[in-house]
Parts: sequence; structure tokens; C-alpha cells
Amino acid sequence: MHGVRLELLELQADAIGLPIEKVFVSQRSSNEEYQEKMSACLLAHKAQGVTACVFGDIFLEDLKLWREQNLALVGMSGIFPIWKIDSRELIREFIDLGFGSVICCVNDAYLDENAVGRDIDREFIDSLPANVDPCGENGEFHSFAFAGPVFKKPVPFKLGEKVYRPLEVTHPGDSSSSDSGTSSVCPSDVRPTKGFWFCDLLPLEAEAKPGD
Repeated sequence: MHGVRLELLELQADAIGLPIEKVFVSQRSSNEEYQEKMSACLLAHKAQGVTACVFGDIFLEDLKLWREQNLALVGMSGIFPIWKIDSRELIREFIDLGFGSVICCVNDAYLDENAVGRDIDREFIDSLPANVDPCGENGEFHSFAFAGPVFKKPVPFKLGEKVYRPLEVTHPGDSSSSDSGTSSVCPSDVRPTKGFWFCDLLPLEAEAKPGD
């Protein structure tokens, strides 16, 4: 759903200094395929002594339950360190700590193409409609973090073109849910989702410093 290039994910992991393990699903994947491949991945880690997975969910009860049920199938548990913390408090702390993050995808039921490509800062948060969670917890928007206290160095990138993809393209075979288990059905007080705007983020070679 983020539409972020694989190279940028690898650069992000390298900049943070953590290993990254990629689980690939087919282009027209189903929830069943996703769950099967994730279960195999988790069981491999369980064999190495891993007992739990950490998630950044904030308040979506159905998503938390979905994660816990799937983890239970492989004998693992979930850890939710920011569960039920106020979204505005979280985003203020995120910005105050100096994290840099760019909007890479928006749900057109909430936001339009003018939002993609923008940095998450106070100006952006203050511009959000009242029905949009400031952390995008309902799937209103997705972002790519490129800098902050946990980064050894910022991830260099530039903004590419903006692309619109209809719902049936981003959620093939199921117009009500994504392959990550999150809902695409909007609350009754907003218009239904017809598609998503993406901003292509392009890897950018870091400029060489004098002496390099």
C-alpha cells in the first residue's frame, strides 16, 4: 500500500542499522497467500527463539485482534507499545524528536494528490480535515520515514511523478480489504474510496563530501 521502491526500503534499513527480511507475495495476492507466507517466515524466527512481534498500531481494535489471532496460530504473541496513546500526542512527539517522513500514498476518500509528496510537519498536520487521523491510523495516508534520531544518516531521495490507481488495481479481488488485513471501507461520514494517489519516491545518490 505504500508503493515505495524496494531499493528505498533497503536504504532505510541500512541507514537505521537494522537487518531487513523481505517476504514477497504475487502481484494479485490474496489474504490467504499473505498469511501463508508470513506464517512460514514467523515460524522460521520462532525456531531461532523469537516469541513475539512488535507493531505500531494505535487504536484499531479489529486490526489488533487480526494480528493476535494470526500470531496465535504460530504460537507467538504481539507487543503494542503505543496502543491507545493519543494520535496527536504521538505525532507531536514524532515531529519534535526530529523525524523526517514524506507522504507517499493517500486514500482519495480523505485526501487528494496535493497531499502526496509533502513532509509530515506541523503545517501538514494542521491542514488535515477533521475526519483524518494525524497519524493516518485509519489508512487515510501512508508515509516513508527518511531521517530521525534512530537513523545514522538520512535516506537520500527525490520526488517522482504522482500516480493514481483505482481501488480494483490496488486491492485486486477484494474491494473491501487490503492484503495486510486493514480495511479500505471508509466510515459513513466520508465518501467511499475510489482509489489511491501515490508519489513515486526515487533513490538519490548521496552527494560526496569533500575528501571522500
